[in-house]
Amino acid sequence: MGKWSVRLLAAVMMVMPLAACTTAPSGDESGVSVGGKAAADGPSRLETVKDRGTLICGVEGTIPGFSFVDTDGTYSGLDVDNCRAVAAAVFGTAEDIDSKIEFRNLDSTSRFPALQNGEVDMLARNTTWTTSRDASGGNGMEFAPTTFYDGQGIMARADSGVSTLADMDGKSICVETGTTTELNLATRTTELGIAVDEVKFQDSNATFAAYEEGRCEGITSDRSQLAAKRTGLSEPDAHVLLDDVLSKEPLGPVTINNDSAWFDAVKWVTYGLIQAEEFGVSQDSVESDVDSDSPDIKRFLGGEGDLGEQLGLPADFMVHAIKAAGNYGEIYDRNIGEVLGIERGQNKLWTDGGLMYSPPFR
Repeated sequence: MGKWSVRLLAAVMMVMPLAACTTAPSGDESGVSVGGKAAADGPSRLETVKDRGTLICGVEGTIPGFSFVDTDGTYSGLDVDNCRAVAAAVFGTAEDIDSKIEFRNLDSTSRFPALQNGEVDMLARNTTWTTSRDASGGNGMEFAPTTFYDGQGIMARADSGVSTLADMDGKSICVETGTTTELNLATRTTELGIAVDEVKFQDSNATFAAYEEGRCEGITSDRSQLAAKRTGLSEPDAHVLLDDVLSKEPLGPVTINNDSAWFDAVKWVTYGLIQAEEFGVSQDSVESDVDSDSPDIKRFLGGEGDLGEQLGLPADFMVHAIKAAGNYGEIYDRNIGEVLGIERGQNKLWTDGGLMYSPPFR
């Protein structure tokens, strides 16, 4: 070995101990570090939620059928029931479950910072799963199973003569900024070779208020949100949803990146609601179904096996989740079917021609 090789080796040996002693910036007690990524040496958010005794769930709060808060402070909706199911599974009880949840209303621009900074444990609001939001180099989120397959649409006044997006050429459209809606609108209008005046607002309430005031001639958002918000307009029947579908919008709960334990818990509880419907396990039958003759159902409900233990949850975590919210079909019918009158379509189970499908609980 030459003298330069010896010197190089010595230099490397001096640096190695320094590198070994260097640690990444530590997060707070919530297990979140700078940039919103779970600290490798910190506790999982799952343990933080258990220790705190409450789940902080970010919702939208103003969309009937999905997440809506009444004047008495009561929350309802498909997204809200997702929060309830997760909380019941984590805490091992469905009794008085809302006392164990802090719902936090977040608009489109505040939702991601709130999750990244650890202000909320999860999002259950109309958030679309996209590459840039999922990628670690983007927003660094983890998307749990899709709970509502949607598409972007446009609403206009029934007497406007507008029937397609192409008819909006030269007209104004209200749009919520910081959403996939904004980019989709720009893409579709460019493809059609038309120009629209985008009137942008930070939250959905301001967007729809501006539309009803006549400050724009059309409004674009997820079709389900348009249907939901139309119910709150002074003359709902005076507005129509166009047939155009501008995009794919898979909506579902979201957690922070790099925290597998917490992500797995949220993911499998959400899948469990879908699987419960497939098994025919309902809110009313779940307690008796624990003694089912079906090994699959018994395992699913914690009557045998250790699925709950593997997830860091009670053995009967799905019993509590279903008692708190019902199976996916019950949740959909109660919130979307009855409130908005939207048929399930692609949100049916895979066994009925839809897209709702759970991996095996094994």
